[in-house]
Amino acid sequence: MRKAAEAVTQGHPDKVCDQIADAIVDEYLRRDPAARVNVGVLGSRGMIVVGGEVRSRADFDVAALVKQAYADTGYADEAEVFVNVNVADEPLRGARVPADAAVVNGYATKETREMLPRAFVFANNMARRLDDLRRTDPSFSWLLPNGKVQVVAERDRVTCVTIQVAHAQNIALNDVRTAILERVVSPMVGEDGVQLHVNPNGAFVHAGFAASSGMSGNKLASDTYGGLIPHGDASISGRDPGCAKRAGLYAARAAARWLVEQGLASSALVTAAYAPGRAEPVHLEASGVSEKSRGSKMDYANLVKAQFDFRPDAIVERFDLLRPIYRQTASYGHFGRPGFSWEETVK
Repeated sequence: MRKAAEAVTQGHPDKVCDQIADAIVDEYLRRDPAARVNVGVLGSRGMIVVGGEVRSRADFDVAALVKQAYADTGYADEAEVFVNVNVADEPLRGARVPADAAVVNGYATKETREMLPRAFVFANNMARRLDDLRRTDPSFSWLLPNGKVQVVAERDRVTCVTIQVAHAQNIALNDVRTAILERVVSPMVGEDGVQLHVNPNGAFVHAGFAASSGMSGNKLASDTYGGLIPHGDASISGRDPGCAKRAGLYAARAAARWLVEQGLASSALVTAAYAPGRAEPVHLEASGVSEKSRGSKMDYANLVKAQFDFRPDAIVERFDLLRPIYRQTASYGHFGRPGFSWEETVK
């Protein structure tokens, strides 16, 4: 069975907006760990707009932070920043409860050490490789920040790679394709039997907000499982870690990882649904595929319920989420990488 997955580089317009949104979250948490943040970011043609709601006593120059975060993604052009955020300095009291409905999905599989689908791991690694070459290798000075990778894999073999990458005008398209093949694709998946498409529409010389708009939350597939697993419809970036849409997502992933780590499933999917005003999920479902349990019915949901508390406050405490670590999650996905508490083995 063939599977296709996608990932994007740091300079993709939607990912730029995610990084800006999470830079804002981090700065609020750095100054006020009790801050509640829900912001969205839009970028287009020399303009970046930040909107949303914040509850915090922290005060800082959001526009200056936005400009620095934008520059950090690799773009040198100036962008005018508009901030229209409703800030209330009276903190919310009582337990964290969802303000609106949310459905989150967590998945894990033993097919890779990252516990992610193989096609997505390859796509993410190639996207990261493109960014690394752009930043560190002078022979890739022609490479611009905007890029996207799609990988098709069959079992443990990659069959097709499609890469769209922005480049300077002074390099021929054939040279772009040769460089990408030699330095990105071949070292990772080889060349035998792999279809390769690099900029199949031709030259790609206009990148970032100069070419298209971007919006935070538009790349949920790249944030989670490459489009291979349900990922909900709510932006993760721009939300404080106590938000059910973020905290619940991390808990669901940790629960799915636990099922696989315990040998209870070779792959597992955990889904939690939240209703406004209720800390406890109104629905919790878990399913798994296991050679050991074939022919029997394993109650994955009750196994998960016995191990994990899905209330946002409990998730925040268990995984120590009130730290300014979220800008890191806005590139190359929230899962399968060391350094995040929800990706550690559950004790």
